[in-house]
Formats: sequence, C-alpha cells, structure tokens
Amino acid sequence: MGGRLPSGGKNSPRRGGGLRIVFASGRPRRRCSKAAGFGASFPSSPRFSFPMDAAEVEFLAEQELVTIIPNFSLDRIYLIGGDLGPFNPGLPVEVPLWLAISLKQRQKCRLMPPEWMDIEKLEQIREQERKEDTFTPMPSPYYMELTKLLLNYAADNIPKADEIRTLVKDTWDTRIAKLRLSADSFVRQQEAHARLDNLTLMEINTAGAFLIQALDHMYKLRTNLQPGGSAQSQDF
Repeated sequence: MGGRLPSGGKNSPRRGGGLRIVFASGRPRRRCSKAAGFGASFPSSPRFSFPMDAAEVEFLAEQELVTIIPNFSLDRIYLIGGDLGPFNPGLPVEVPLWLAISLKQRQKCRLMPPEWMDIEKLEQIREQERKEDTFTPMPSPYYMELTKLLLNYAADNIPKADEIRTLVKDTWDTRIAKLRLSADSFVRQQEAHARLDNLTLMEINTAGAFLIQALDHMYKLRTNLQPGGSAQSQDF
C-alpha cells in the first residue's frame, strides 16, 4: 500500500481531507463517543453524577493525548474537537489515545509511552506514596486507566511493561488503602471533612463507595443499639 491508508472502502478520505475512522478494538462505544471528535462528548466534571462507572472514566482517559510514530502518510484529520496531523512516516505526532489504539491495532503506528511511564520515576512515586500520610500528586489524572490501555494494546512498544504494571498496581493499592482508612476515620470520628487532595476521578469514585459503605455500616450499628431493635433513622 506504499505506506498509505487504503484509498477505497471504509477508510477512504472524505471531502476536505478528513478521514473516517473505523474502530477495530471490538469494545462497545457510546453513541456520543469517538465519531464526534475527541474532547467533544462529555461535559465538564461538575455536571457528572457520581459514582461514574469504570467505562465512563476509561472513556475520558481515551481523550488524553499520546505520541505515536506513524508508518503512513496522510494530511490532517478534521474532527469537531480539533485537527490532527499531518501524519508522516517516522515523525512523531500527538493524537488522542483512542485514535492511537485504533491505528496500533491496524499496525499503522508505534506508540510512545508517556514520560512518567518509566521504572525509576514510578518507583519514586510508589515510595513517596508509602511514606506520606497524605496522597501524592499523580503524574496523570488517569494514570491507572492509561497504564491499563497502553499495556493491553501496545505492550510491545513499552520497555519493561510487566515491571511498570506492577509498580502502578502497587501505588494504586497503597492509595486505596489510604482511602479506606480516611473514609473509616471520617465516619467513626465524625470529622468535619475527609482528606481527598490529589485524588484521580476513579479514586474519588472509590472514596464515595467507601463512605457509603461505612455510613451504612454505622447506621446499622446504631439502629441495632436502639431499644427494641428499632430500625428508625437517627442523626449521627
């Protein structure tokens, strides 16, 4: 094909130099997702209802920009959220993760891991997270989702992928343990607020689940202590 995308069929260029993207991942897509262009789907976070499910957070993570090295030539791709490209063989270009995965699956590019996806940097983050009582700022608000997607679809492009997966999982486990303790302390000691600084969206969802679980547990304990085992509500 001479390094170019096929000139006919589903991937043929549209008028104006754009490109119709076909998703080869086989994963279900929301009707408002990629076809509308990156960054053009969900509103800003204050309008979200919580908790969000994992698929919604992953969808947001797929809008993050990553660097690819294409092996084809193509003019710009015109999307509602902005223009991408041009694409030239061997020259790095930034694209949303959803497009990078689609091109990678069609063997049209090589993905470059983010700068923070480095063994030494991740070890420092993990050790700092273990030492500090508060939450350490993460290199990306979607560090867990990005790691999962990149290692699932482009592990061959990421050096020491297994070690990276372990380091990120260790950091996640440490942060979730802190969340559980914070939620428990918030409910049992009736503190004015819980410390949720530097949490990612998925971690905030997890914190909400812990708080609901802890509050439900405390409610059951209190109602069971009432005379006659009454299940009427009681202010904390």
